[in-house]
Amino acid sequence: MNKFAIWTIILLMSAGVIGSFFIQLYWINYSLELNESKFDQNVYSALSNVAAQLERIDQVRQSTEILNLYGETVSIDWDDVAKSPYSSHDYSVTANVLGRLLQIDSASILNPANLLEGGIWSLSGVSSYRDTLALEERIDPSTLDQLLEVEFENRNFQTEYHYGVYSEKENSFVIDDGKYTVAIDLGEASKAEIDPGVLNSLSNSRYRVRLFVGNQGSPGALIIHFPDRSQFIWEDTWVTLLGSILFTALILFCFGYTVYVIFRQKKLSEMKSDFINNMTHEFKTPIATISLAVDSINSPKISANPLKIQRFANVIKQENQRMLNQVEKVLQIALIDKKQFGLKVVDIDLHQMIEDSVQNFIFLVQQKKGSITMSLNANNPNIKGDKMHVENILNNLLDNAYKYSPEKPEIKVRTFDTTEGIEIWVSDNGVGLTPEARRNIFDKFYRVHTGNLHDVKGFGLGLTYVKAMMLAHKGSIDVESTPGKGSTFILNFPRNFRSE
Repeated sequence: MNKFAIWTIILLMSAGVIGSFFIQLYWINYSLELNESKFDQNVYSALSNVAAQLERIDQVRQSTEILNLYGETVSIDWDDVAKSPYSSHDYSVTANVLGRLLQIDSASILNPANLLEGGIWSLSGVSSYRDTLALEERIDPSTLDQLLEVEFENRNFQTEYHYGVYSEKENSFVIDDGKYTVAIDLGEASKAEIDPGVLNSLSNSRYRVRLFVGNQGSPGALIIHFPDRSQFIWEDTWVTLLGSILFTALILFCFGYTVYVIFRQKKLSEMKSDFINNMTHEFKTPIATISLAVDSINSPKISANPLKIQRFANVIKQENQRMLNQVEKVLQIALIDKKQFGLKVVDIDLHQMIEDSVQNFIFLVQQKKGSITMSLNANNPNIKGDKMHVENILNNLLDNAYKYSPEKPEIKVRTFDTTEGIEIWVSDNGVGLTPEARRNIFDKFYRVHTGNLHDVKGFGLGLTYVKAMMLAHKGSIDVESTPGKGSTFILNFPRNFRSE
């Protein structure tokens, strides 16, 4: 899959995820708007009902006081009125009393428009009498509190609220949360101090309704504030929001993982292509050499000379061994991947092994006019491990240092004691590694890019093998490198390794 196809898929998937996210945001916002509209409608409906009930209660109260002026004692249980604000029982009782005293039809009294019409007092007279009273004298705080409680219970409002009655005459709140905030001549009524925070919230609240609206306007308003309004509105949307966040996160995770897999597969595909190309070049040379050697042996001039036949036979054997070694590397990695290898643990003198490995590369390095230096500083170079694999680890690192160095390689091998074992540093002045190469250098088939040149031989399995063997020996490997200035591979062997 080429880069254009990959980026096209990524862009399309990104557009789908972003579009889905904004659609979910739209529906969540729409749901919130519906909840808010429903909330506002219920609040205004409740306030309007409370205002109407206060008006009716005030009419009964004022009518009762007028009757008392005529010497008739009328007792009304206002608690019952508050508890049953939707019942007309108390009003009908009072209306019947007024009807008998004033000798008028009780039905007329129940109709505010006909209240006391044609009697000793007219409706305008009663209204004028009511209008002379202060707003706080026309409302009982406990009655108002119960009216609000009943209204909100009927609407299933399980949220905190604060309310107040604002007087235009006093230019302040006269009732706050069931208590008077002004002194009145009503027995033992207590005067409460209103909280400044609540006062500010009530003053700025949009939930208000005018009270006792008459010919002369309204003396005040009932105002209510909900501190947890946002939480109440969001209550029915939390599940949708959390579900949206959860599934969006799941989609993003799958999207990210898919992109990761795509690039990973692309990278693996490139690495395998490089592996096949490198393997082709690695096998092409010995195969061609063997073919030439066989043709030479079959030549009549060569076949008559036993020494030349022996020479070409040795060439065939060497090239065959070279191919066999390459195949062995691939098979070794396969066994390592399957965890099907065993270690023959013996005592190893690392200094001696390093000296032997360095001797194998001195001639090659000197041919390029380079040098290999050793600084074996460890006081105790003895460890336990598999001799063959530890030797292969050192040879692989020295081989890489040689292959990736310039015309005059400078290779340094140093050892140091650690608290738990010994460290081996293999440094070179080669091409170095980029940050990306450092992250991938131990991956199977990965090789540092050298363009389209195949001057650096190998399958990209050497460092994969090194890391696997270090982990098998309970050790570690790290690399420090600067592009253009060389690399240092650091091996850390435990001193007392025990194979499982």
